[in-house]
Amino acid sequence: MSLRPPRHRRASRRFPATLAGATAGALVVGLAPMPALAESGAGAPLGTTARTAGDARFEPGPCPRTADPIPDLKRAHCGTLTVPEKRSRHHHHKTRKITLGVAVIPAVQRRHASDPIVWLAGGPGDDSVSEIPMAVAGGLNRDRDVIFMSQRGTYSADPQLTCPNVDKFNARALGLVFGAPPTGRLHVQATRKCRDSLVRRGADLSAYNGIESSADYDGLRRALGIKQWNVFGISYGTDLALQYMRLHPKGIRSVGIDGVLPPSLAGGAVTWKAAREGFDGIFKACAQQTACNTRYPHLKTTFERLVSELEARPVTTTVTVPGRPEAVQVVLDGGLLVNWLTFASHLAAGVPRSIDELAHGNPQRIAQQWAGGKLSPQAVGRVSHGLSFGVFCREWTPFESAADVLRAGRHLFPTFPRSVLVNAPLLSWLHADCRAWDVPAAPRSIRSVTRSDIPTLALSGGFDSQTAPSSGAYAARTLSRSTAVTVPYVAHVVFADSKCAQKITRSFFNHPTAPDRSCLAGLRPPTFEIAP
Repeated sequence: MSLRPPRHRRASRRFPATLAGATAGALVVGLAPMPALAESGAGAPLGTTARTAGDARFEPGPCPRTADPIPDLKRAHCGTLTVPEKRSRHHHHKTRKITLGVAVIPAVQRRHASDPIVWLAGGPGDDSVSEIPMAVAGGLNRDRDVIFMSQRGTYSADPQLTCPNVDKFNARALGLVFGAPPTGRLHVQATRKCRDSLVRRGADLSAYNGIESSADYDGLRRALGIKQWNVFGISYGTDLALQYMRLHPKGIRSVGIDGVLPPSLAGGAVTWKAAREGFDGIFKACAQQTACNTRYPHLKTTFERLVSELEARPVTTTVTVPGRPEAVQVVLDGGLLVNWLTFASHLAAGVPRSIDELAHGNPQRIAQQWAGGKLSPQAVGRVSHGLSFGVFCREWTPFESAADVLRAGRHLFPTFPRSVLVNAPLLSWLHADCRAWDVPAAPRSIRSVTRSDIPTLALSGGFDSQTAPSSGAYAARTLSRSTAVTVPYVAHVVFADSKCAQKITRSFFNHPTAPDRSCLAGLRPPTFEIAP
């Protein structure tokens, strides 16, 4: 249940800035078109000096533990940031301390820009250290050091609030009817078991959220002795980046957000909107390709009909999954089909064929992709459900009712049955989960739009069915020096999959008010797979 890129991938109206901000910006742009260059070796490298700044302390040390080998860590400078679990005037003296893993991947170029980039991971609940391969593959550290810190509660933090029991339930649930109320009750039971185990271990569950994480990143910047840095957030990391800009703007030179989830919209309704926009992007691209349209006409109508049919009469099939000798039973209903497509958008070229096979009585391809995701070793014990629910239940559900989610779904997918519409994609049973999680709501200001003159790049993918492509332009409206870009034919988190997106991002950090977008002109849709 989360907004994250799947594991198989390596993996506007303008508001005037304040006068002072606008003038300062003009001076900076006028006087310093190029980033300041640092000779590596001038002074101690980033992440090698212990320092305390306010309530945060950085200590150099071994690199964070990772679930998979990450060769890039061999040349990283690592350590830990120690911060209070909960910051407030009352708690300060007695709150326990938590530690967050930190890794600095040095710039490739010897002469490089002195302002590093900090990477904010997706999820909520993913560990940014595990996303190092994606950042390096995209050349993000070509001429800047890139800093990765595990958000509180994630895999390489202490405590890590992972709850493998929830992941194991999701794997067992393959054989249950996805959207049936009894499945929902078992799902909420798994959530409650997770909560109880974390509370027994002493975690203050109300402390795992975007407000505390924003303060952690501000503390990290100061404890590393960085005057100014750049921020790059993907998926949930964009929600966090927009909060961080609003709460701690000092020291932020520029911000890139990719797969945009604005804090003011986060929840089920915008997830239905994402599904509508991303699915339509794929259906339209097929309709415009003669071979695809001839072989798979009326793809959108077929898909929506299948959702209703499977919801009324779920289909059971058996598949084998790589690395598992025994066959697995999978039940497909309408809700599962919707959730499958939000992830299958990453494999868009095969989507029309998979839908067509299902329409002709063969659910194998879809069942296999769905089961493969749930049964992969990467699906168990990696995600911090403690952080996910901290964000969902403090910052999302208190500000959006179950009725709001249903209303949005009904407006965007009028033919879908109510039993499908009550569970937004990726967020099944969320309101019931949050009643079980039982943490207080965040202050209402969490839902404020971010207004800022910090230069920002808002990246979206035309096939993104996890965060709505239109949310990039929505966030950019209140960011007076922003560039909103939609990369066509790419799904959620374009930096992971698109050379063009990587090029635009690197160019943005070098020229934050004028990134080079020329590569967009040459982009072509995928060639859709046509069954023999």
